[in-house]
Amino acid sequence: MSNKELQALKERYVAAGAASPNEQFADHATNAELWDADGKRMIDFAGGIGVLNIGHRHPKVVEAVKAQLDKLMHTCQTVMPYEGYVKLAEKLSGVVPVRGHAKVMLANSGAEALENAMKIARAATGKTNVICFDGGYHGRTFYTMAMNGKAAPYQTDFGPMPGTVYRAPYPVPYHGVSEDEALRGLKMAMKADSPAHNTAAIVIEPVLGEGGFYAAPTSFLKEIRKICDENDILMIADEVQSGFGRTGKMFAIEHSDVEPDLMTMAKSMADGMPISAIVGTDK
Repeated sequence: MSNKELQALKERYVAAGAASPNEQFADHATNAELWDADGKRMIDFAGGIGVLNIGHRHPKVVEAVKAQLDKLMHTCQTVMPYEGYVKLAEKLSGVVPVRGHAKVMLANSGAEALENAMKIARAATGKTNVICFDGGYHGRTFYTMAMNGKAAPYQTDFGPMPGTVYRAPYPVPYHGVSEDEALRGLKMAMKADSPAHNTAAIVIEPVLGEGGFYAAPTSFLKEIRKICDENDILMIADEVQSGFGRTGKMFAIEHSDVEPDLMTMAKSMADGMPISAIVGTDK
């Protein structure tokens, strides 16, 4: 079908919330190039929003997917586990820089990873609140919408957000927020809104995604680690956008040598296949 024909079907049957303003439709792709339904070739600068770090249809990924389809598609691993889940958990445990021995839970999307990270943090600490940062992006489920440091377009029209989510400034000198001011804001949030005895986690993207691609200074990340240690708070690094080689190391947090308690990841973890992970200290 042509772009025009597919556009007519999209307008008739696809809900607006899931529809793209783009009137071109991808037909096939290889590496960094894709071709639309009319045969036009283009360079893909979006990569599925950071999902395709190693390009479309990497031969090793395609081979692995085909091999798995010939063996087993689904059991729900909580009903009957399988080798792939266990082996992937072992591999992630060896490369993710969390404190101590790491254990792994797999999920479907970045937002689901963040939701589960907060469930884990609440269960582990017995506390409820989370502190996030201005400009942060964590997903489009209800709790992750509340965690986002950017109201529009993510919270628009969706009514009251879940509570127990508080915010602090992210250090971006380009926008007039120094590291000292950001730390002062974080400490004020803990005094005025979310005291340590109610704060389960501090969640930060080592590099802001939606907030403009700004990296947190190493000294700032180390100060967050110190605050968490002193107050029985879990430090969660959201690496859904910044992970898997996008900053020159496997994970952006590795540039600082800071070890969080939990890390979330998705997107380029699987080059287009739907999977995410929460990796954390086993305790």
